[in-house]
Amino acid sequence: MTIAVALDSAPTAPKLDHKRIRLFWLPLAASWLLMGTEMPFVNAMLSRLNDSERMIAAFGIVGALSITIESPVIMLLTTSTALARTPQSYAMLRRYTQHLMLLTTMIHVLVGWTPLFDVIVRGWIGVPESLVEAVRLGMRIMVFWSAAIAWRRFKQGVMIRHGQTKFVGQGTVVRLVSSAGLAAALAIWSHLPGVAVGALALSAGVIVEAAYAHWAIRQTVRAQLGAGAAASDEPPLSYGDLVRFHVPLAGSTLLYLLAQPLASAALSRLPNSEAALAAWPVASGLVFIARAPVLALPEVIIALIHEPGSRPALRKFTVGVGAACVAVLALLGFTPLGHVYFRSLIGVSEELAGLAITGAQVAFGLPMIVAWQSWYRGNLTAQRATPAITLAMVINLATLVAALAVGVALRAPGVALAATALTVSTLAETLALGVTFNRRAARSAATPGAAAN
Repeated sequence: MTIAVALDSAPTAPKLDHKRIRLFWLPLAASWLLMGTEMPFVNAMLSRLNDSERMIAAFGIVGALSITIESPVIMLLTTSTALARTPQSYAMLRRYTQHLMLLTTMIHVLVGWTPLFDVIVRGWIGVPESLVEAVRLGMRIMVFWSAAIAWRRFKQGVMIRHGQTKFVGQGTVVRLVSSAGLAAALAIWSHLPGVAVGALALSAGVIVEAAYAHWAIRQTVRAQLGAGAAASDEPPLSYGDLVRFHVPLAGSTLLYLLAQPLASAALSRLPNSEAALAAWPVASGLVFIARAPVLALPEVIIALIHEPGSRPALRKFTVGVGAACVAVLALLGFTPLGHVYFRSLIGVSEELAGLAITGAQVAFGLPMIVAWQSWYRGNLTAQRATPAITLAMVINLATLVAALAVGVALRAPGVALAATALTVSTLAETLALGVTFNRRAARSAATPGAAAN
C-alpha cells in the first residue's frame, strides 16, 4: 500500500469553514491542554513535601529522560491517523506498535538498571551527586511509561481516523484524574520521597489512559477494522511502507525531545544548579500549557488540507490560535498573575517563582513560532515530505546545542538561558521548514496542471 493512497483518499466533506476547523480541533486541543496541566499539578504536590526543591529537580530530570526514551512512539498518533483505514493496515500498525513498545521498554530497563544510567546521568548530563539516586529511583518506576504511551497513541490515531475524536479528550480527562488523584493521595498519606510520588502518578495516569483508549474504540475496531469489516480495494500496507513513513517522524521527535536532557546538562554546569534544575521544569510546564493548543494543529492540517479552499482558512485559524496563546503566556509572564500561578497554585518558593517567571517572559513569543511550525509540519507531512521535517529538527538541535554552549561559557543565568535556547532553536527549525515549504510551493506552482488550494 502506498502512503499516497492512504492520505489522498479522504471522504468528500462540505466546504471547509472556521466552524468545522474549530470543532475538529477542539477535542485535540483540549487533550493537549489537559496533558499540559499534569506535570504542573504533580510539581505542585511535590512542592508541598519534604525536600521539595531537590525532589522537583530530580523529577524534572526523570521526566526529561523518560520522554526522550518514548520519542519513537509519539508520532504513532500521526501515523495511525493517516494509515489505520483497513483491517489489514490496522493489524500491521498494531504489530508495529507492539514492536516499538518492546524496544522502548528494553531501553528504559537499560537506563534504569545497568551502568548506562551512570554514563548518561553522571557523565553526559552531569547531574549533581545529591540528585543521582533520586533520579535512579524515578527511572525505575517509570519503566512501563513508553509502552503505555505507544498503545494509547496508536488507539487515539484510530479514533481520529474514524471520527471518534471525543474519546481523545475523554481519555485525557481519565488520565489526569488518575495521575492527579494518585499524586494527591500519595502526598497526603504516604511517606514516599517526592520523586517516587511523581513517577508513580505519571505512570499510573498513562497506563489508565491506554486502557481507556483500548476500551473506548473497541466497537469501532470490531465494526470497521475487524474480521467482519467490509472488504476494501486498497492495496495492503507493507511493513516497509509503514517504517518509511514513520521513521522520519520518529527521528524528528527524538531530536526535539533531546532538548530537555540537553537543557538539564547545561543547567547542571552553571552556578546554583539545583535551583535552576528545579525552576526550569516549573517554567517549561507553564510554557507547555500556553502552547498546548497549537500542538494539536498538525493533525488538523493533515486531515483537512486536501479539501478545496482549505489552505487560507487553515492558515488564518493557525495564526489566530498562536496569537491567543502568546497573549495568555504574556499575561502570566508580565503581570502579577504569574506570581499567583507559581506561588499560590504551584506552591514553589519565592526564589523559584522569580526564576520561573523570568523563563516565561523570555519565551513568551514561543507559541506563535510553534503555530507557524505546526502549519509547515502539517503541510509537509500531508505532502509526504517527512525527511524535510527531520532535517529541520537537526537544525533545531544544532542551534540549541550552540546556544546552550555559549550560555554555559558566559555563565548565563540558567532558566533564562534554557528559555532563550529553546526559543531560538525552535525559530531556526520553523524557518527551515518554511524555506522547504515555500520551495515546494514554488515548484508546484511552476508545474502545469498543478492543483491550487
